Amino acid sequence: METFDIVKLASYRENNRIEAKAAKGGLPRSMWETYSAFANTYGGVILLGVKEREDGTFETVGLTSAEVEHLRQDFWNTVSNRSKVSAVLPIESEVEVLEADDGMVVAIHVPRAPRDERPVHINDNLFEGTYRRRGEGDYRCTRQEISAMLRDQGTETMDSKVLDDLTVADFNADTVRAYRTRFRAARQGSSWTDLDDERFLRAVGAAMVSREDGKLHPTFGGLLMFGNDYDIVRECPHYFLDYQETLDPAIRWTDRVHSGDGMWSGNLFDFFFRVNRKLAESLKTPFKLNGIFRVDDTPMHKAVREALANCLFNADYYGVRGVVVRRTPDKLVFENPGDIRTGVEQMRLGGVSDPRNGLIMKMFSLIDVGERAGTGVPDVFATWANAGLPEPRIEEKFGEADRTILTLMLESDAKSAHNEQIIDNNEQLNGPSEQITDNNEQLNGPSEQITERQRIVLRFVEKSPSATYDDMARAAGVSSATVRRDAEILIGCGLLKRVGSRKAGHWEVRGEKNHDIR
Repeated sequence: METFDIVKLASYRENNRIEAKAAKGGLPRSMWETYSAFANTYGGVILLGVKEREDGTFETVGLTSAEVEHLRQDFWNTVSNRSKVSAVLPIESEVEVLEADDGMVVAIHVPRAPRDERPVHINDNLFEGTYRRRGEGDYRCTRQEISAMLRDQGTETMDSKVLDDLTVADFNADTVRAYRTRFRAARQGSSWTDLDDERFLRAVGAAMVSREDGKLHPTFGGLLMFGNDYDIVRECPHYFLDYQETLDPAIRWTDRVHSGDGMWSGNLFDFFFRVNRKLAESLKTPFKLNGIFRVDDTPMHKAVREALANCLFNADYYGVRGVVVRRTPDKLVFENPGDIRTGVEQMRLGGVSDPRNGLIMKMFSLIDVGERAGTGVPDVFATWANAGLPEPRIEEKFGEADRTILTLMLESDAKSAHNEQIIDNNEQLNGPSEQITDNNEQLNGPSEQITERQRIVLRFVEKSPSATYDDMARAAGVSSATVRRDAEILIGCGLLKRVGSRKAGHWEVRGEKNHDIR
């Protein structure tokens, strides 16, 4: 771990990675709560011989060499006692003795515990002695948090569980058929193609022979992939898949797809392909031909597919709040229940594949969706960097509902800030003097030429002044994000005006004499 720099002591403050303890009279009891909290969260450093002033700054308390040696010995004796601490995490080099002008300091670097060691608890009490770090303090974990950590301990991924109370006949037949069609296209010549459904499902990992009755039953991964929502929620009551699209501020959701609405299966396979099509609409596709056929699959499309697949591979479906995918004009957000098993840094670097749902990853990889070598997320970062977009942001949130959040910005920092200012400061989007710059075209005034698609938009709103962006998109045959950009361009060059509020207002076509919109 990174060495604590005693020279910079005055600049440090207690936070979710640093805790100061005076320890003048020996190891404080509360130190072990912090040890557990750091081990179960992000890791951190415990400073012995340092106290916090009223203003939050640090100062040493003047530990002597004898006191420091006593603290070191007491620490190693205690941390090695499994009735006191469930896991020994630091190594000798991670317990430093540092010299300051006013005394000595012991810096104990506590790493984040490997998942097979979590939850790290103290006093031989799992449910009363497990802590996590939040801000500057340690808090006792709930049973729900502890159960989530226990689920992640095993060598087998959680989706390998065999469900003895179901049969493969409970799978959604349409989903199985659609998967087999994609498998046939991706794995031409595979001997599995000619298997009957039961043998095929067993081959891909969706079903296994139970040790209880010797019969074929779905795996949990198979149920998630091919089952129906009403069966899935029997196994994990908090299961929920939710796609939310908000492209018009006047409308809560311009589009939404979620499991449990009774309109579709609600399983992972169908959710992935329904949502992937919608996410693809948010990306610009350059005109490119392969022979006589247009190529619409860009590196960004592949990166978004990878982000969506990664979200589904790593979700804790027994956790709460479910999977949520959000699309707005300027960003895509992927949220899944559960923390990152390898940690944020390793996820960013790649090279280590430790999915929470290995069977689901296998089934998707067999139809060429998702990376198996731990390179998916780094590829997303590389693609965004090549496109000149802000670096993707990965967040881990701990608490009653552990969450992993990946945010992909669709616009540069400058353009995103500009759009936010328009939305925040202009309730009526009717500024004809405002210049709007699009990535593909610049319009400096009403004398510029508009595109045929923009003429279609103008003709449509002239006849339907109360049209929403979705209505305009359907009329123009493009996505809502595209037509929103067209509307902004038309507003900027004075051809279109929004009168009234976003919710109750209407459109006015202006300056028709300067442009032939017929």
